[in-house]
Amino acid sequence: MIEWLENHMGSCAFKAYAGMDCPGCGMQRAFIELLKGNLFASIQYYPGLIPMLITLVFLGLHLMFNFKHGALVLKIMFIFTVIIIMTTYIIKILTNYTFSFS
Repeated sequence: MIEWLENHMGSCAFKAYAGMDCPGCGMQRAFIELLKGNLFASIQYYPGLIPMLITLVFLGLHLMFNFKHGALVLKIMFIFTVIIIMTTYIIKILTNYTFSFS
């Protein structure tokens, strides 16, 4: 399955037309690295993926079990995830920085 995903990655229309990365560029590669078990490589490609996945899992659990303060927790998680995505995107655009921990 991982090999199939690697061979069928979609291209970014925003990058094709605008010539620069979009806020979601790197998410596919990060997801594939996460499936391979490469946590740090996943974070390097797209730091917002893991918080996004945690938020989506919590959303599913909240929809099934209707947690007492689930809506508030989801709002906080969503805001946190958006802050991570936009901060890393702005840093990448302004500095041409690739998130690497080596």
